[in-house]
Amino acid sequence: MALNKDQIAQRIAQELKDGYYVNLGIGIPTLVANYVPKDIEIMLQSENGLLGMGEFPTEEEVDADLINAGKQTVTCAKGAAFFDSAESFAMIRGGHVDLTVLGAFEVDQSGNIASWMIPGKLVKGMGGAMDLVAGAENIIVAMTHANKHGVSKILKKCTLPLTGVQCIKKIVSDLAVLELRDGKFHLLERAPGVSVEEIQQKTEADLVVEGDIPEMTFQ
Repeated sequence: MALNKDQIAQRIAQELKDGYYVNLGIGIPTLVANYVPKDIEIMLQSENGLLGMGEFPTEEEVDADLINAGKQTVTCAKGAAFFDSAESFAMIRGGHVDLTVLGAFEVDQSGNIASWMIPGKLVKGMGGAMDLVAGAENIIVAMTHANKHGVSKILKKCTLPLTGVQCIKKIVSDLAVLELRDGKFHLLERAPGVSVEEIQQKTEADLVVEGDIPEMTFQ
């Protein structure tokens, strides 16, 4: 069965390493904050000026003035710091973020990502995503594998306006974990109960399948 949004976030949380500084994009990525392993310490950065973002608040903890870049209310972790957007983007552009997690409309086998605009639809702009994909060494995309019509969003070549080029290395979708190597996606894991054949059917990009592909596990 395909993963739901929380399960995608839970699987991505396994990619976090002790000591990482991590930026979470809007949508599924923000849910990763709820699944940070208890045995590691990381600092979540929000480009609107917060380093040390915590889990989403309970009803009793909500502070309307404390929000992330997606304007969702958040909590602060111990040792959190506040600053202006200029300092926040200096961290990003200076390469001080170890991992960025972003959503996407499309990703292609050249490592390109389209995440900000569908022509003809109202858009607010790409926000800080362009800086994030340019400044982070390690980028993971959180997305559904196909659109609501079953058409692949993991393509040979993106059709939508790009956010960044040749920057994506890994995708965690509702069906699979994919890693991009030498211009081809390699299938690393599949969602529990999802067959390799279904993933192949819903992946337009070149997909390498080697050996038995394990199902994802959740801690």
